[in-house]
Amino acid sequence: MSTNNSTDKRVKFDFEVDFSNGGGMQGQDFRLDLAGDDISDAALAQYLVADLRLSMVKEVKIFRKEIFAEKHKRVKIIGENSPYRFIEVSHAVEHGMITYKGLPAPIICDYMSREQSGSHYAEGTEFQIGKIEMVANTGTYLDSPFHRYANGKDLSELPLSSLADLDGVVVHVIDASKRAITRAAFGNLNVRGKAVLVHTGWDAHWRTEQYFEGHRFLTADAAKFLADAGAALVGIDSLNIDDTDDGHRPVHTTLLGADIPIVEHLCGLAQLPDTGFRFFAAPVKVKGCGTFPVRAFGITEHL
Repeated sequence: MSTNNSTDKRVKFDFEVDFSNGGGMQGQDFRLDLAGDDISDAALAQYLVADLRLSMVKEVKIFRKEIFAEKHKRVKIIGENSPYRFIEVSHAVEHGMITYKGLPAPIICDYMSREQSGSHYAEGTEFQIGKIEMVANTGTYLDSPFHRYANGKDLSELPLSSLADLDGVVVHVIDASKRAITRAAFGNLNVRGKAVLVHTGWDAHWRTEQYFEGHRFLTADAAKFLADAGAALVGIDSLNIDDTDDGHRPVHTTLLGADIPIVEHLCGLAQLPDTGFRFFAAPVKVKGCGTFPVRAFGITEHL
């Protein structure tokens, strides 16, 4: 975060970026805030990639780098008088809730109740320590590559830049008569470095029998487009991003194979604008696990 004092430093530079799937981009007189007094070209290249949320980057070249004193430009204050608004797009996890038929419901109970805690603390001082027993695929959850691939990144290995403060875009496909969501649904949309959230409206059936039958899903060609186009994360407000009748799970296979996390069982996506919001869906940093619930949300500016 910016320190907002007279010692603030910024860097101005030109750059060229080459992508591993072809193509490139250039920039002149690009400026970024600095946390210190200097930055190497290699570190600046990493900073640029993270700041622009680029993926599938092959090489970054830095030219005409200049560091100068100037007040930092990026200050976000999120509080009572903030110009930003939080939009919740995840389900609450509840005792006995079935997320996916065939998987057990979570058991949420006291490990130590408030009454029991009384013997450990001073009179009138009580605490509750909860206990949760559940499978990882519960509620709104994120899949890492390890969910599909034994050598893929597990939850602990995912960079925060792939889970938080992502530029978001919502794609609306709410025609329930057509279960399969094909490549055509995304048109000429620019998804590079973005969280692509697919709004089907299926979350209206959450906690009903209908939720488990006839859900909307992406097709293999849609997944290939999203991977090739450099999406950072893909989410859906449905039972599964794949057709559960297809044991090959082509969407999980393609997206997770490209290190693109997947979020399933989102909700309330109609509340988000189509573009111009930031998306967050960070799970607990668990080693040796590929999936875990998230509290997914977007941040937008008040209109």
